[in-house]
Amino acid sequence: MSLGVATLLDKPAHSKRWPSARELPLNARRPKKWVKPTRAQTRNGDMMSFLSKLLGTGPDPREAVRPLWHRVVELAREPSYYADCDVADTVGGRFDLITATLCVVMVRIEASDLRTESALLAELFVEDMDGQLREFGVNDVVVGKRIGKLMSVLGGRLGAYRSALTEKDRDRLKSAVARNVTFREGADEEVSAAKVAGKLLALSGELAGLDDKTILKAKDKW
Repeated sequence: MSLGVATLLDKPAHSKRWPSARELPLNARRPKKWVKPTRAQTRNGDMMSFLSKLLGTGPDPREAVRPLWHRVVELAREPSYYADCDVADTVGGRFDLITATLCVVMVRIEASDLRTESALLAELFVEDMDGQLREFGVNDVVVGKRIGKLMSVLGGRLGAYRSALTEKDRDRLKSAVARNVTFREGADEEVSAAKVAGKLLALSGELAGLDDKTILKAKDKW
């Protein structure tokens, strides 16, 4: 309740006189020009913004990066990964490629200091994985434990891929791929890892040549 409203409600119910502008607190008057908000008002506005997000009444900031997340999934499902690079077309293999592709994108946008967007992408990753687990009938307790593990996996793989991508080190990236991607049974994993590493480096190079807005929109040019 604002100070102005509280003051009016404190007036006796039988009072016949409406309070004058001078009797009202300053923040209850109608200003003639814009007045800079006080610290308390700013804090209250920040709190309302937080509550709007918490209660779902405000815009979801993740919507700004959802097209990019969808593009990550599309790229990870590119048929050549499974037909030519011998990645296992299983839940595990698809998860590995989504994670690897997501790492490439996150490394690129972090290079532009878009750390908020990077964190929001990670949130969408968790949201989708949570939905997948629930579709499989996994209960809430187990989902919570597995989501925590998934975040740990994403963080570990981001660390494994980051330096190889930023330094364009094909051999180190190939080693990281060999450790973190599931290949089909009988596949020559060294050859397959080299192919996947090459595609990830190509994607990294393509993203390096695009501006931030184009990457976030995630359509038309890539």
